[in-house]
Amino acid sequence: MAKITLPDKSVREVPDGTTVRQFAESIGKRLAKDAVIAEVDGQPVDLFFPLAGDRSVRIITRQMPESLDHLRHSCAHIMAQAVQRLYPGTRLAIGPPIEDGFYYDMDPERPFTPEDIEKIDAEMQKIVAQNFPFSRSELRRSEAIERMKAEKQTYKVEMLEEWTDETVSFYTQGEFTDLCRGPHVAATGAVPVVKVLRATGAYWRGDEKNRMLQRLYGTAWWSKEDLDLYVSRQEEAKKRDHRKLGKELDLFSVHDEIGSGLIHWHPRGSMIRHVIEEEWKKEHVKRGYLMVDTPHIASEEIYRISGHLEAYKDLMYGAMMIEERPFRVKPMNCPGHIMIYKSHLHSYRELPMRLAELGTVYRFEKSGVLHGLLRVRGFTIDDAHIFVSPQSVEKEIVDVFRFAVEWLAKFGFKDLSIYLSTRPEKSVGASEDWERTEHALRNALSSAGVKFEVDEGGGAFYGPKIDVKVRDSLGREWQCSTVQFDFNLPSSQRFDLSYVSEDGGRKQPYMVHRALMGSLERFFGVLIEHYGGAFPVWLAATQATVIPIADAHIGYAGQVAEGLRLRGFRVDVDARNERTGHKIREATLLKTPYMLVVGEKEVAAKQVAVRERSGKDLGVMNVDRFEQLLAEDIAARR
Repeated sequence: MAKITLPDKSVREVPDGTTVRQFAESIGKRLAKDAVIAEVDGQPVDLFFPLAGDRSVRIITRQMPESLDHLRHSCAHIMAQAVQRLYPGTRLAIGPPIEDGFYYDMDPERPFTPEDIEKIDAEMQKIVAQNFPFSRSELRRSEAIERMKAEKQTYKVEMLEEWTDETVSFYTQGEFTDLCRGPHVAATGAVPVVKVLRATGAYWRGDEKNRMLQRLYGTAWWSKEDLDLYVSRQEEAKKRDHRKLGKELDLFSVHDEIGSGLIHWHPRGSMIRHVIEEEWKKEHVKRGYLMVDTPHIASEEIYRISGHLEAYKDLMYGAMMIEERPFRVKPMNCPGHIMIYKSHLHSYRELPMRLAELGTVYRFEKSGVLHGLLRVRGFTIDDAHIFVSPQSVEKEIVDVFRFAVEWLAKFGFKDLSIYLSTRPEKSVGASEDWERTEHALRNALSSAGVKFEVDEGGGAFYGPKIDVKVRDSLGREWQCSTVQFDFNLPSSQRFDLSYVSEDGGRKQPYMVHRALMGSLERFFGVLIEHYGGAFPVWLAATQATVIPIADAHIGYAGQVAEGLRLRGFRVDVDARNERTGHKIREATLLKTPYMLVVGEKEVAAKQVAVRERSGKDLGVMNVDRFEQLLAEDIAARR
């Protein structure tokens, strides 16, 4: 008899050889119906896996989020089967599940067209309807290599030749067999809804020196309602694409004549950046940070000392010779901040010392990965480096984390995912330092009352860290804030940092890298998509546009705008020789929060007719009342 321990610690006995599906049926019909795969002794297995001996079993049902990965992995195989039916001879690479879907990298005779996508999708629906069971088989690795060679599946051969397993597994559904570790759903008919989305180019193994393959994307869900919701979100995401809105709203541009990945901030985008920067500086000064600025280039020697030249050489631009001495444009701000710290000997009474800079850096990113504002070659990090004594580190981390949460909340980001990454196998620094700082990070998160996930061994080699991801209005996660310890740069092998301790001796401070937004460029791109370009009043480039109906009203419009500007509001006048309706429409398309229309009646009464960008007419009011309305919106962060 097999002795099975369930997650609730209850124990059941079944005859040896009972499959996972049969075991689920012995518990209940509903469980068996919803079962997708199982974990046996912590390892994922198919439902036809036979149970024997003492085992722990966890049934993964379709109600569990992780079940989607196995559904989508199975759909990747169905996609490959459909392609092989339609385009025999297509060589297959890899087909993993990803967030919200799956893909399969393939090498067909020609790139896929939109018509091909429709045919592949239709063929997948046929395969689902045929309800082929997934079955597993194993071969010795050497035999598997010969089989893949015979089928001219060269990418599979390349992978197999690198593996060290003595045996490897294959999965078959119908006439199609693919190399795979599994597990899979029971049969193709277990797929409720699946849809092929698009095809793009992708280098084999992400290396541009390799052959360009076709990456065929798809998505799958447990219900049509979930699929419809996903598709509608994707359509909304296309409308909110920051590259599209950046052009429509005249926020930024990139010019090949100057260089890919180098952002030009237009007046409207630059004004929003200015508002963010001013708010950032105000909040930092309020919390005791010291503003610094460091040069855009530095001697190569400083990056040799820091280790960046060795570790990040591929991301650094080539050296420029200045008086026979090599210089580099800076890829990060930390060495400059460290040199400012080292310019004086500091006492423990001066710590923590918090140095902050909106520092622009430059890194070489391959053209294939550049993506609007989200992946660029020149960007401004909202950097801070904190030098702190071991005794004060926990309080400092609590304050830093709270600062990050409060900062993100200003922009409407309150749904956060928090991750704590701990010491990896290869690391620098003393064990007691790692223990102290990991404890400080845990306590900071616990005292803030937030849920967080621990990524054991996921820290950098030079220190543990906290990562904060925000969820935008479409439910997508974006990496923003980071709090990262560093035992490497302050060490005697690098910059040999110190401070005078209470007993008069010299001690090494802890160093914390900290960014609230990551980079201004990327954060701005996220904001554009989060708000769909309709920035709240406090953040909008133009908070109100005054629209004179005729030339005779331009003077009064200018007076209204000037008065509001003098009181700190961002207001312009549309004095073009265009019809009033056209001006209102254009201001609405630019997502300006308010339009103030002025004609003969408004001039006579010293008032303005106020419209919201939503189209709502707020009626006529005096300028003081509108000013109060603006102030209320700004105070409420609307």
